[in-house]
Amino acid sequence: MMRIFLDANIFISVLNKEYPLFPYTARLLSLTRYGGFSLVTSPVCLAIAFYFAEKKHGTVAARNKIALLLEHIEVADCGEREAKMAIQNKQAHDFEDALQYYCALHAGCEHIVTNDLNDFYFAQMEVLTPEAFLVRHAPR
Repeated sequence: MMRIFLDANIFISVLNKEYPLFPYTARLLSLTRYGGFSLVTSPVCLAIAFYFAEKKHGTVAARNKIALLLEHIEVADCGEREAKMAIQNKQAHDFEDALQYYCALHAGCEHIVTNDLNDFYFAQMEVLTPEAFLVRHAPR
């Protein structure tokens, strides 16, 4: 089972139907229909996505959208261990990105998928855009 960590910007793109990214991010989320893929994120990513969905669609719609996501994705633990590792990583200049990285790492993810590759310049695992991930790994 390939475990894929999805960054907050993937969910924001899907929840707010942001083009030109939406077709790739929506297809990425559809991978849960196929065997062999497990989509993982963190509580922080969900909170960020909720914030942006709420601004665009209101609280009730944002709650419904996040609830639907939670039926298809796994939420990894992100606690003290990840926070300590993130703050101690001198290579990572953005605490939130480092926090997501260690959450992905400890959840056993093989890839981080994000719309901003520059956020994870320090990562020791493969970081791909949704389009690149789909080209390389998605069923045809």
